[in-house]
Amino acid sequence: MTITAPAEPQTATDATGLPAWFSHDRFGMFIHWGLYALPARHEWVKNRERITDADYQKYFDHFDPDLFDATDWARRARAAGMKYVVLTTKHHEGFALWDSKLTDYKSTATRFGRDIVREFVDAVRAEGLRVGFYHSLIDWHHPDFTIDGVHPRRDDGAEAIAALNEGRDMARYRDYLHGQVSELLTDYGKIDYLFYDFSYRDNDHEDIWGGKGRDDWGSSELLELTRRLQPGIIVNDRLDLPGDIVTPEQYQPDKPMEVDGVQVPWEACQTLNGSWGYDRDNLNLKSVDLLVRMLVDGVSNNGNMLLNIGPTGRGEFDGVSRQTLDGIGEWMRRHDRSVYGAGPAAFQAPAGTVYTQRGDRLYLHLFTWPFEHVHLPDLAGRVAYAQLLHDASEIHYREIPPGTRAQNTGLGGQPAGTLTLTLPIVRPDVAVPVVEIFLKDA
Repeated sequence: MTITAPAEPQTATDATGLPAWFSHDRFGMFIHWGLYALPARHEWVKNRERITDADYQKYFDHFDPDLFDATDWARRARAAGMKYVVLTTKHHEGFALWDSKLTDYKSTATRFGRDIVREFVDAVRAEGLRVGFYHSLIDWHHPDFTIDGVHPRRDDGAEAIAALNEGRDMARYRDYLHGQVSELLTDYGKIDYLFYDFSYRDNDHEDIWGGKGRDDWGSSELLELTRRLQPGIIVNDRLDLPGDIVTPEQYQPDKPMEVDGVQVPWEACQTLNGSWGYDRDNLNLKSVDLLVRMLVDGVSNNGNMLLNIGPTGRGEFDGVSRQTLDGIGEWMRRHDRSVYGAGPAAFQAPAGTVYTQRGDRLYLHLFTWPFEHVHLPDLAGRVAYAQLLHDASEIHYREIPPGTRAQNTGLGGQPAGTLTLTLPIVRPDVAVPVVEIFLKDA
């Protein structure tokens, strides 16, 4: 049913003014899916291989993902411990995954004939997850989008590019861009998050000519439209304007992120293998334990992780994606309280570990498994109880109280104020072992 008024506002906020769910949930799924799933050679295949619209048309003509099941996608996200899901409504290739009234280059005009966004939204909501959209500001298919240094036709030569650009009008494209965003934000109920992608002005990229930014997108007006139609929505930082969050892509910040010296909410966008779209022959895969370490490392620095899956051309998650999600879900099932509602700790973690903290509970994530002991500075006298989180088995500890002289008593001299945990010799069979420490004073 089409909504004619703005969605209900999201009113609960955290200390930064951001909707509170974001810094609580910490972990989401990104889904990159479009025509590029058929060539299965990266979502930028049209750009990388300089494919013309005419040659790319075969993927539109043969798009028929008969195994697509949005309920399966949503259930796998929930089982993996993810709390929100972000779908590419349109990527740079320009193909719309919904029944847009502004184009025939859409899923409902293919032999598949279905509104993918509608099915996605319904399935995600049914699993109790929050709904996010990704929407490309770029459109390599639209007839008014001018050829530039990122476009697939960028190497056609100056004379050919001038001829291609003749009659193209970015003002008309802006109207199209804003019109499609308006459809997405009025026809599908409350949308929690909108990930715009991306701006590339010339002065930011030395190797790009004809770059585009806020003036080309009409970013100020687009952001106002977004917030008017969806009060309380979270918007990222890629409109060439400041956003609600910053979005490091395929790298892990080593400390809380800042803008002008002030800490800001952030979300690391990560892939399983370096590709966002389905990339059949790319086997550069991250292991489950690495992905879990990336997740908790981000939480320890006050960040989220948005982990991408690229469904196949038939519409399902491939075997590696399913196995990876299952592995993360198994860890999250036993350890999620070190992630949900957690953030940076008030204490310095020892080497090879990271802390997260939620109220009076401190979570020690052991990236390397030590021989029997781990020494925690400044925790003597502060701990009421400790246990391995996966099975709630008690962990013994001893303390060197603050103000006392450290002695060599078999553990080696440790600074006063150190608390030493005694761990099992055998490492627990989990992706990342976690010790849950109950503090006497939050």
